[in-house]
Amino acid sequence: MGAQWKVKNKEAASNTKGRVFGKLSKDIMMAARSGADPDMNPHLRLVIEQAKKASMPRDNWERAIKKGAGLLDAGVHFERLTYEGFAPHRVPLIVECLTDNINRTVSEIRVLFRKGQLGATGSVAWDFDYQGMIEATAEVADVDPEEAAIEAGAQDCEPADNGATLFLTDPTDMDAVCRALPAQGFSVLSAKLGYRPKNTVSLSDAELEEVEAFLDAIDAHDDVQNIYVGLAG
Repeated sequence: MGAQWKVKNKEAASNTKGRVFGKLSKDIMMAARSGADPDMNPHLRLVIEQAKKASMPRDNWERAIKKGAGLLDAGVHFERLTYEGFAPHRVPLIVECLTDNINRTVSEIRVLFRKGQLGATGSVAWDFDYQGMIEATAEVADVDPEEAAIEAGAQDCEPADNGATLFLTDPTDMDAVCRALPAQGFSVLSAKLGYRPKNTVSLSDAELEEVEAFLDAIDAHDDVQNIYVGLAG
């Protein structure tokens, strides 16, 4: 299933764009807490690039920067929460949330995990690698992704959706690799830090349907930013 859960038919949902913009706004606000200047804040620069790729209006992401940096009176303070546990059939997962109300989020996430199992901190994180993940497309004919990965300083690469390539990096190297890939013939589509499963669980069609329904319900929660799952396929 890859490193990050992507909801089935998500792109066809009528509210998808609004949800994507909402999540990007939160990411931008969190990144902007370390500085509102993208040239001096690599994390903010990468999230802004993601927002542009998603066609997020400039006014939206500029306002999010100002809120995160405390430059607007109506600033919002988000806290990052990470949950570990299992979906049905012992599928390991990590759920990342950004919330302005910790008590609400904790209560509601616990309810969503009732059909699975909510674990303690560290209960499944050992079975994931925390890495930089960069999706990029080749802009030059016959370019070799593996050679580009070596030259750009990535740890590894593998095929991604729609003909793109996923470059995997050490967390501290992600920004440098993003900057190096264009010279190797690749255009960066997105870049973020996240969790990659070391091992994956294979399921029957019926079991997979049950797990997908569980993950869909978690992803629909407004405070959920990312879901990483050890699911094969």
